[in-house]
Parts: sequence; structure tokens; C-alpha cells
Amino acid sequence: MKNLFSLLLLSFALAQAQTSAGPDTTNLKVTRYTFLLAGNKAGFETSATGPDGALLFHSEFNDRGRGPKIDERVVLGKDGIPTQLENKGNDYFKAPVDEHFLLSKGRATWKSTSEADEKQLTGNAFYVSGSGAAQEAGLLARALLAATNHRLTLLPEGEAVIEKLGEVTLTANGQSRTVVQYAINGLYFTPTQIWLDKDGKYFASVSAWSSVIEEGWESSANELIRVQTQFDDQRAESQAEKLAHRPTSPLVFVHANLFDAESGETRRNTTVVITGNKITEVGPEGQVRIPKGAEIINASGKMLMPGLWDMHVHLQPGDGPLQIAAGVTSVRDLANDMDFLLATRQKFDAASQIGPRILMAGFLDGRGPYQGPTKVFADSEEEAKKNIDTYASKGYVQIKIYSSIKPELVPKIAQMAHSHGMRLSGHVPAGMIARQFVLDGADELQHMNFIFLNFMPSVKDTNSRSRFTEVAAHAAEIRLDSDEVKDFVQFLREHKTVLDPTLGAFEGPFTDRPGKIATGIAPVADRLPAQVRRAFLGGGLPVPEGMDQRYRDSFRQFLRMTKLLYDSGIPIVAGTDGFAGFMLHHELELYVEAGIPAPKVLQLATLGAARVMKRDGELGSIAPGKLADVILIDGDPSARISDIRRVQTVVKDGVVYQVGDLDRALGVKPL
Repeated sequence: MKNLFSLLLLSFALAQAQTSAGPDTTNLKVTRYTFLLAGNKAGFETSATGPDGALLFHSEFNDRGRGPKIDERVVLGKDGIPTQLENKGNDYFKAPVDEHFLLSKGRATWKSTSEADEKQLTGNAFYVSGSGAAQEAGLLARALLAATNHRLTLLPEGEAVIEKLGEVTLTANGQSRTVVQYAINGLYFTPTQIWLDKDGKYFASVSAWSSVIEEGWESSANELIRVQTQFDDQRAESQAEKLAHRPTSPLVFVHANLFDAESGETRRNTTVVITGNKITEVGPEGQVRIPKGAEIINASGKMLMPGLWDMHVHLQPGDGPLQIAAGVTSVRDLANDMDFLLATRQKFDAASQIGPRILMAGFLDGRGPYQGPTKVFADSEEEAKKNIDTYASKGYVQIKIYSSIKPELVPKIAQMAHSHGMRLSGHVPAGMIARQFVLDGADELQHMNFIFLNFMPSVKDTNSRSRFTEVAAHAAEIRLDSDEVKDFVQFLREHKTVLDPTLGAFEGPFTDRPGKIATGIAPVADRLPAQVRRAFLGGGLPVPEGMDQRYRDSFRQFLRMTKLLYDSGIPIVAGTDGFAGFMLHHELELYVEAGIPAPKVLQLATLGAARVMKRDGELGSIAPGKLADVILIDGDPSARISDIRRVQTVVKDGVVYQVGDLDRALGVKPL
């Protein structure tokens, strides 16, 4: 969703729905847009001009029972700059939206549930709303085109610039139309692409994940995505040429403090030789012959360790450099568009673009009001078999079940996946509990909330928002020393069940509050581009009166359960299901906060992940014969886990990247 202008700034919150009556567009000319989610129609937007000249937008869509419903009113002044803006309704997670902006006599003021400020302006500045319609991107694009040098200051912070990329003539329903492609820089780490009519009217914002496009032209979305992908590829390939270093002679790290992922210990003053894409020698200083003409990196005072694994991602365009800059050299993608993922993996493997190794999991869900954002469904045994066979033929190593799969299909899906040598994991489908899911063949559970829902069998609709709200309200009540919990932990151990807890994905909803930077991103917030940083002010789960401490206690219970499971021998893999790169560091910090020793956390994020995915013969540790995926850290995360944020150099498959260079290319302030 991040590729849509209005969704970039969604707050990560859950609340009861609040809807507005909608703008009165009686007798007004209305333009309609369709919201597509993974190619499926999921909502709409409308646009009209009121009798007073104000623009009236309405936007809403449904994504698994979640989704915004916003009424927006915008008054434009000179050069297309908004002078008034109001947004009311609810955001993606049903939290209330009440946002206001006013520009008068050179003073801009704005207020929402997460922000309140003002600024005296000396020139034109464009306010970017936190919750408006995708069509706002069209307003910004037109204002930029009218601005000097096509550049504008943004409010609350930042600067944007626009460039025209080209034109495309589309045909649909017997009509032809020429639309213009633009790229806006300054909103995200990568350019935000937008399509306007020849007369400057908003036409579409598209991506493989979600799109908004003028009604009647939905069939053209794939063509626009294809054209955008060409631009993305050219930009990413140019970036790789500039930032990727391919040594022509052996690469040698000397004086390194080597983290041994096998033992969890640190070996001081170690020399590591990399030849091509393989680690060829590892040993104490003075006992390893340094090849003639080798390229030498002095690692004195720094830790050299295997590249990190993020075992729960959903890659989007632009994520590759973010992952590598964080020291993440391998990821497991647990749901994505197949064409996008296969093409992305090929580019990353060839190093024509910067990004990690990708292990692919195929996504399956059942149709219904809470269906996942996918084109792949399995409502019958035959449908499941067809899709699993396709995934297996494309090199997928795992199947991920989602929340609306019929429970009776789970054992059949497990059998099919296992017959291909594929793992089976996922959400526990609605109507089941975790014990049943594992008994029916699941090898792994995604998300810690499903562990707690195992003890809440009365919560049946776990494909809805209940899987968040009920756990937030009641997880703290579950006694971890009870016989029921002890029996379940023993059950998981006997079945060798793996857990992907994604703690960071729950910390925000349970403990963040509007107006404060999200806890998980706070340590790096000041390094992020201004509009990206702003997205983390939305807060978390709206707290009913008197329940603030309960919600915080529920997250503390997540940490305690994580430690209990770890101590009981349940394999844990580190995954984020969140913000690329940066959030893995915080996920590891949370494991240490839970009480797992830092060296053990580093093990589970490297060799442990490789073992779960049966790739430990070539990845996960620094040893002769293994693939050259290593990271150099200015610090010692085995003693201070937060030092994991201080990655300086990354080697992925023998290709070398300097993190400072990557950061600057992404608009991130280097350490």
C-alpha cells in the first residue's frame, strides 16, 4: 500500500468503525475511481467540485474487514496550493480521522489525532495530509508542475520535486486515452509514480499490491504497472551499478571479532578470506595466508557475522536496498504477487538490482468478506492441489495458509504441500485453534497472537479484527504457569513446531499512542525522510477507558510467552511482517528484552533460520565453503543487541555494499 499517496501515512491502529454520512454530491458532476487490491475490486473513490469551488473527495475500501472511509474537502488557492483541508471518517484500521489544515496570511496550521503545529511560511508550501484520498497525489503533481523548478516545500516537513517520465495510450471499452506518467521524489525512499490525463486530471496510482484507477479503465492497470516496472528496473539497475562493488581479487577481513553462529561465541582477531561468492578460509590472525593482491578490510574493533535473515516479509518495489542496508541478506516472502516475486528474485540473484536472497512461500486463502489480498484461492481440494502444484513448479519452498481457509481443507493441504517437500505454515484459520492446526499438519505458526488465541476458543472469527482486539484485551489474563499452557508448550515441542512471533507487529498496536513516534522505529526516526517519519505518529490500538495498562500488560505477556517457548525448546525464527530492514533490528531487541541472551538471538536470526529452511549447508554461518553473506558491524551486538543497527559493510553473494552509500541513496541520514 505504500505506493499509494494517501496510504503512505496510514496509522497502525485498530478501533471500532466510525463512518461519516459522506459529501453531498447531489446535482454535482462526479468522477469515480476503482480501488483494486491484488487485482480484485475492493473499494472506490469519488471526486466532485462543490458549489463553493471546494474539491470533495470520498474514499473507502475493504481489506479483510479493515479499510478506510474518508470524506475530504479541499480548497485550493494560488498555484494549486491547498489553503483549507478537512478529512473525517476512519482510517485503515478503523481509528477515527479528524484532520484539519488552514493556510491564511502566510501562516499554516494543522491538527489531527497525531499532529498539531503551525508554521510561518516565506514561500509556497504544500500540506500533505495524513489520511486523504489517493487523488491528493494529483493535486500535489499539478502544484509541482506549476512551481519554479517543479519543486515545492512540503508541510509538515520535507521537499518534493516532480519529473515527467513519458506517455502511454490506453484502449478500453472501445475508447482510447493518452495518460502521462510522472515521478514525485520526496515522499518515500523511492520515487512515487502517478498518472495524469493530458489536461492534468488525476487518472491512476498503481502497483501490484493496490491501485486506484478511473472507473471503466480497470483493465489498463496491468499495462501501467508494466510501464512503471520498466522505470523502477532502470533506476534500480543504475543504483546497483553505482553502489555494488564486485571485487576482482580475494576479499580479506583482518583483525575481526568473528561471531561464530555455531557456538554463539565471539572469536577475536580472526581473518576471513572470500574468493568470488564463497568463503574460502577462516582462522586466527597469523594462521591464514592472505592471497597476493587481495583487497583487505581492516575490521579491528568490529564484529563480523553472518548476514541476517528476516523470515516474514512481503517485498515491495524499493525494499531490496533497505534490507541490504540493514544487513539482511536473506528473506522469506510469505505472500506476494507471483510474477513480481519471481522477477524480483531473479534480479536480486543476478545482482542487477540490490536485494537479499528470497525464499518464497505460496499464499492460499478462502473467498469471503475477510479474504486476503491475493489472486490465489483454495475453496476446494481440487483448487488447492492446482495452486500448490503451480507453486511447487515455480520453486516455492513453503505454503502459507491464511485465515479464511476452510478448516476441513487444512489436513489435505498439508499432505499436498509435504508431498512436494514444502513446509506448511500460516495463520490459524477461523474456526480452529493452534493445537488443531498443528495436529492437521502445520509445521509452523505465524504471529504470537495465535498462540494466545489457542486459549480463547470462544473467539471464532479470527479472520476478522477480533484476532487483534480480543488478544489485546485478554492476553494478560492467561496464566503462563497453568497446566493448560504447560500442556500446550509440551505439545508444540513434541511436534517440533516452529514459531514466527512477529513481536514488533503487535508492540505498536498495543503500546503506541497517537502523537508519539512508534516505539519500534523511535531509535532511527530522525534518520528517516520527513514524510516517512511522519507515518509513525499515528499511535496504536485506541484504548477503552481504564484499559491502558491492560493493553500494555498484554504485550508484556507476549514477551513472557516468547521466553517461555524459547526456554522450552520451541524453535523461534525472527520475522517482522513490517517496515523493511529497520524493523528486524527492533524485533531482535524485543527478543533480548524478553530475556533471551543476545548471542542466542543472533544465532536464531542467522544459522537458526537457515536450519529451519534447510539452507544451513551453504548459509547461516561464516565457514569455508559457504556462500559469502557476511556483515561488518561497528560494535558488538552479542553484548549490546542495539549495536545490530550499526552495520557498516554488507557482503551478499560476494558483492560488497557500503551502508553509508546505500543510506544516502535512500534519503536516510547515515550513522
